[in-house]
Amino acid sequence: MGKSYNIALIPGDGTGPEVLREGVKVLEAAAAAEGLKLNFTSYDFGGERYLKTGEILPESAIGEFRKHDAMYLGAIGHPDVKPGILEKGILLTIRFELDQYINLRPVKLYPNVETPLKDKGPEHIDYVVVRENTGDLYTGAGGVSMKGTPHEMAVQTMMYNRHQVERCLRYAFEYTRKRNKRKTLGLVGKTNVLTYVYDLWERVFHEIGGKEYSDVKREYYNVDATCMWMVKSPEWFDVLVTGNMFGDIITDLGAITQGGMGIAAGGNINPEGVSMFEPIGGSAPKYTGLNVINPLAAVSAGQMMLETLGEEKAAARIEKGIVKALENDIKSLAAGHMGLSTTGIGDKIASYATE
Repeated sequence: MGKSYNIALIPGDGTGPEVLREGVKVLEAAAAAEGLKLNFTSYDFGGERYLKTGEILPESAIGEFRKHDAMYLGAIGHPDVKPGILEKGILLTIRFELDQYINLRPVKLYPNVETPLKDKGPEHIDYVVVRENTGDLYTGAGGVSMKGTPHEMAVQTMMYNRHQVERCLRYAFEYTRKRNKRKTLGLVGKTNVLTYVYDLWERVFHEIGGKEYSDVKREYYNVDATCMWMVKSPEWFDVLVTGNMFGDIITDLGAITQGGMGIAAGGNINPEGVSMFEPIGGSAPKYTGLNVINPLAAVSAGQMMLETLGEEKAAARIEKGIVKALENDIKSLAAGHMGLSTTGIGDKIASYATE
C-alpha cells in the first residue's frame, strides 16, 4: 500500500450526502487502483444540526480540520434556515480560518454535455479560473447608517493588500506553468474604473510575471469584456486570475457554459495547508432521498482533491471514468432524466476508474 491520506467529510444538507457518497465511492476505487489509502472522518455540520442544537460550527472544528490532508464537502443550505447563516457560519468561516486563499474553478466541457454556446464543443471550452478567496468585498468592511430612513447609507469596501494579491498571482503563474497548455495567464480586472485596487493587481501581475515567469504569456482583460468573450470565444482562454467579487461572478457564467452547476466543481485551496473541495450546485432539497440527483460535480471535486494532493494518476482515472460514463451511459444531467440513478452513475464511474 502506498500513501495514506486523511480526509474530512462534510456531507451537509439536502442532496449533499447523496452526491458525496458517490464521490467517496469513486475516490476509493481510483485510490485503490493506484495503491493509495484514504481515511475518511465525517462531520455532521449543516442545517439539521443547527436546527436541533443552535450550533453552526463548534470552536473545536477548525482544529479538527487542521489534522486532515483535505476536506470534501457535499452541500450547505437548508430550506428551514435563513440564507446566509450556514453559508457564512460554515463555508466562509472555514475558508478564512484555514486561509484557503485560492478558489480554483475549472471550466471544462465534457463530451455529450450540452452547452448553450452555439457551435462550441469540448475543444473550445477548457480553461481555469483562479479566484482570490479571502479579500475584496467579502471581508465585511463597511456598514450602514440611518437605516430605515430616506437617508440610509450603506457602504461595503473592496479591500486588498499586496500580500494577498501577490500570493494569489504566484499561485496562478505556477498553475499556468504546470498546466502547460497555452501558458497564458489573463488578469481580469477593471483598471479603468477601480483605479486603486486593480492598479495594485496589475502592477504586481507584471512585476512578478516579468521577473519570475517570463515563460508565461501575460494578458489583461476588463471583467465586462471577459464576460462577453467567455460566451463568444471561450477558446481564447487558458488560465484567468481575478479578485473575489469578479471571480464569484465569472465562474458561475463559466459553469453554465460547461453544462451547468451539476457538473461544475471547485476547490478552496491553501497550498501550504488544508484545502476543501466541493460541487458548486446547491443542496437541491426537493430531490433529497430520491436517488435522482446528478453526482458528477461531486465526483469532479474528488478528482480535483486528488490532483491537488499530487495524486495525478488516480485523478486521471476519475476523469477517464467521467468521460466514459458520459459517452456510454448518462443520457442527461437533469435530475430524474439521467438514464441512471445517482447510485448508478457512481457505480459506472467507479468501475471505469479501475480499468
